[in-house]
Amino acid sequence: MSAHSIYTAPVDEAPLNTSINTTPLVDVMLVLLIIFLVTIPVILKVVPVQLPNYRNIVTVTKPENIRVSVDKNENIFYNDDQVPIDPVTLRYRLVNSLYAAQKAHKPFPEVHIRGDKSVRFEAVGRVVLACQEAGMQKVGFLTEPHNNDNGTAQ
Repeated sequence: MSAHSIYTAPVDEAPLNTSINTTPLVDVMLVLLIIFLVTIPVILKVVPVQLPNYRNIVTVTKPENIRVSVDKNENIFYNDDQVPIDPVTLRYRLVNSLYAAQKAHKPFPEVHIRGDKSVRFEAVGRVVLACQEAGMQKVGFLTEPHNNDNGTAQ
């Protein structure tokens, strides 16, 4: 008995199917097309939003709060000092105030920033950066209320 007679390969009478079944591809493409058609108008459309007007809320100024002012010439003033300081000195004073509050077992002070309306935001940003680097937990901005033409506040 020879090896050829024991094993014979099955003979397929059907020819090989060399075409690609595109039905799943078309299904996936249609689903993706529908998803894009639904989401693109949502992304491109701007939702009309009326932003609220701000109102000046009376703040309770505690003696331990720190007031930092920035004038129109970008000078930084600490509390009621009339001598301008640089951001490094501001950061040093803020860190010292945190140490003093911790040593006295008092709550940490808040920083209230008063920026002139004509000052560049970069100058106010330097103050915010100094507060962040010093580790201040509460930083706020003080504003003036809007005035009507007759001089009364809203």
